[in-house]
Amino acid sequence: MKKNILILFLIFFNVVTSQNYKITFLRSSNGNLIENQDAIWVFTNSNHTLISSEKIINHKSEFPFEQTFINRSNDFFQQMTNLNEREIISTKDSTSLKKQTFEFLSETKKILGYHCKKAKIIINSNTIELWYTEDLEVNGAPTILGQNLGLVLEMVRNGNFVIAATKVEKIKSFPEVSLPKKNVDVLTYKDLVWKSRFTTIEVFKEQIINFSSESKSNDTILRFANGTIAVRKVKFPAIKSGSQIFADVTEQSNGDAYDRTGSFFIIPTDKELSFLNGLQNGVKSLPIYSNGNGKDYQGVVVTKNYNPIIEMMRFFTPFGVKQYNYLELKDKNWHDKVIYRQDISDLASLLSEKEVWIGINIGNYDKGGHKVSANITIHPEENSVKAKEIIPLFCTNNVMEMAGQEYGTMFNNEKGLEVNFTLYKPMKNVKLRYITTGHGGWENGDEFVPKKNSVYLDGKETFSFTPWRQDCGSYRLYNPASGNFPNGLSSSDYSRSNWCPGMVTFPIYIDLGDLEAGTHVMQIKIPQGLPEGTSFSSWNISGVLIGE
Repeated sequence: MKKNILILFLIFFNVVTSQNYKITFLRSSNGNLIENQDAIWVFTNSNHTLISSEKIINHKSEFPFEQTFINRSNDFFQQMTNLNEREIISTKDSTSLKKQTFEFLSETKKILGYHCKKAKIIINSNTIELWYTEDLEVNGAPTILGQNLGLVLEMVRNGNFVIAATKVEKIKSFPEVSLPKKNVDVLTYKDLVWKSRFTTIEVFKEQIINFSSESKSNDTILRFANGTIAVRKVKFPAIKSGSQIFADVTEQSNGDAYDRTGSFFIIPTDKELSFLNGLQNGVKSLPIYSNGNGKDYQGVVVTKNYNPIIEMMRFFTPFGVKQYNYLELKDKNWHDKVIYRQDISDLASLLSEKEVWIGINIGNYDKGGHKVSANITIHPEENSVKAKEIIPLFCTNNVMEMAGQEYGTMFNNEKGLEVNFTLYKPMKNVKLRYITTGHGGWENGDEFVPKKNSVYLDGKETFSFTPWRQDCGSYRLYNPASGNFPNGLSSSDYSRSNWCPGMVTFPIYIDLGDLEAGTHVMQIKIPQGLPEGTSFSSWNISGVLIGE
């Protein structure tokens, strides 16, 4: 059982000359009462109002929890949040109550036997209607909104979300209230409360990803491929079923002016070999895939004793954000950094209560390279979502490019990429989480030419599509060093094979239905373009099975 923290001092409001009231409120959405909710409890008299809840007052609320106290003698309100068992923060505001401007309407109705008037206010394009009574000669409301109207007994937002009083009781005294002496400003308070509602796992902070023989590992972060890859082991807490998980990466140029492929990835270590072996011992220690085109591809497909990396996020650096912001163009105010953010909730079972090797790379040959920070945030929710079975199948993104890993050029052969995998038990509702981007060449290379991707399962074509992005011009302000051409376009404006400089390439989910136990074969076929001089095309694709 959680207990409210009462620190600094307690104040008791047992007012003799004014009647104390307790009002219980419940929330409804689209006409239906929200299940298993914590009822709002409002305590009020002519001098003070406290907005709390049933669980808080009964010491059953989980952290964080917030209460609001209104002192009507000097017209200020104080918001207090217990972040955890040890920390409480508070902020005071004496202006917000005065800024509320209502439209008073002629409609009236009875609520719980009290005569109520109607007021309306529009906030951030939301229409909020408040029904309030003056019968009890006290003010109060279930939120900070409408505190000075009277006693608000019902609030309706946009006609479909309702907070309604279900009971009004006379009481002898207020509950105990903790009013901290130390307060923070409103913005700091909101930021701390917001951050307390989820867990942030810091993976990398201002990590340099460059190409230099001087790049060295330390006690927590391992550096590989001349500094173009950083890896560390991260411990994750238990993640409740149904929680939302996000990966975010922030990037700035630290010298490199070009658009580069980046990957934020998990290294599975549940088999005899892992990608970590390749990082530590060289690409030759990884299993080889060949399809008859004369090249060997290291560590790209699942085998009996090896799992390829799992890409949480594939991102693309823009042309020189921050480092090259001095390259001025009229009416172009360059952004200072790129923030990439992606939902990775479907990978929860790989993280929950585990220590996981996580890596990040940006392919580049620049000594300054790039500066990156990366976090994973866990936002708790509880529902009936079942834990997913996850099986990595392939990843041709050669994150060890600067250590000799072969480019994904196997699609110049009719066989393309072929993966044999074994299910030791049936999987239901299986999806292929598929990321694909085309690279290489100039005008006629696969980076700039749409190419169909076809997925075959056990010899039958299951899905095909042409990955292509036509919105790259939207990211122009991230690209100060992008080349400008005689036709009025910048290099970063051009459409590409499923990516743009300064963006994330999101996975698509391909339904595979139910798969029986046994051995299966998956093929990916792409009509890869022919080499032109020293230029060649390649495809970075990765695939993970997700099912029940």
